[in-house]
Amino acid sequence: MAKRNKLMIWSVAFVLAIVFALPSGPVDAAKRRYVSIAAGWVTGAYFPMAGAISRIAWKHLKDDGIKVTAESSGASVANAKLIGAGDTDFAILQNDIASYAHHGKKGMFDKPIKNLLGVCTLFPEHVQLIARKDSNIKSVADLKGKKVAIGPVGSGTTENAKQILEAWGLTTDDLAKAEQLTASQSADYIKDGRLDAAFFTVAVGAAVIMDTALIVDTDIVPIEGPNVDKLIAKYPFYAKQVVAGGTYKGNDNDIPTVSVMAMLSARADLEADIVYKILSAMYSDLAQLKKAHAKFKDISMEKGLVGMGIPLHPGAEKYFKEKGVLK
Repeated sequence: MAKRNKLMIWSVAFVLAIVFALPSGPVDAAKRRYVSIAAGWVTGAYFPMAGAISRIAWKHLKDDGIKVTAESSGASVANAKLIGAGDTDFAILQNDIASYAHHGKKGMFDKPIKNLLGVCTLFPEHVQLIARKDSNIKSVADLKGKKVAIGPVGSGTTENAKQILEAWGLTTDDLAKAEQLTASQSADYIKDGRLDAAFFTVAVGAAVIMDTALIVDTDIVPIEGPNVDKLIAKYPFYAKQVVAGGTYKGNDNDIPTVSVMAMLSARADLEADIVYKILSAMYSDLAQLKKAHAKFKDISMEKGLVGMGIPLHPGAEKYFKEKGVLK
C-alpha cells in the first residue's frame, strides 16, 4: 500500500512538473475572449470597418485576450436580428434601423430588440440614387414607371428607398418593377440594361458605384427640394448631404441628397470592459481606422454620438463620460 501511495505521489508530481514547464501566453485561456462583428456586404463600407476594428484589436488588445472577427452578413435589419438572437456580439448598421429595432417597428421587427444597444456612430451613409443616363431620370418623380432596385430584403436601403418614394407621393407599386437586389447585383443589372436606376445607401466613393460609372454612363439623381424637408420632418434621422463632384466618372458637380449614419452596436449582455476597451483602442488608433476606407477620414471621438438614437451600452457610456463627450 505504501509503495502504491508513493508511486501515485511521484506520478502527480511528474504531471505537475510538465504542466508548469509548458510555456504560457500573456492571457490565460479562460480569460481569452473572441467577439464577432456582423458587418454587411463585402462590397460596402461596413466590412472594411469591421476589418479595421479587428486589426486594431489584434494590435492593441492581444494582452487583454480580446480577438475580433469580422463576419459578412445580410444588411442592417439582418444585423439587428443577429444581435437579438445572440448570434453576434457587435453589429454595424444604420442608425434609423437601429432605432426601429430597439423600439420595435411594425412590419419590420416582430418585437422590440431591447438588447440592441449603441456603441458609437461612425460616418454618414449617403442615399445615392444612380440611374442610367439613357433612362432620362432627372428626379425622384421620374422613377414612376421605371425599373428600380430598392436594396435587398431586410436592408436599410429598402427602407430608405420606400421613405424617399413616399415623400414624393410614390410607392413601389408606381414603379414598373421594384427589384430587391444586393449592391453588386444592382450594379450588374444597371450595366446590362435590366435596370433603369438603383438606390444605394453606402459611403460616398463606394467601389460598387465607381465601377458602374466606369462601365456605363450614369447620373446621380438629386434628392432635393421641399419633399426632402417633408422627409426629414417625418424621419428626423435623415440629414441633408451632397455627393461631391468628381467622386464618380461623369459626376462633375455636387449633387444634393440625404444621409443616415452608420453606427456600431453591441449586445446588452456583452461585458462592459470589452466594449470600453475596443472603443478606447479604436479612437487611440484612428490612423489605422482611416486607412481602411476613404469615408472613414472624418471619424472622431467627438462625433461619436452624433445621430445616436438608442440607449448606450454601459461600456460605451463609461468611455464617453470619461472623455467628456457625454455629460
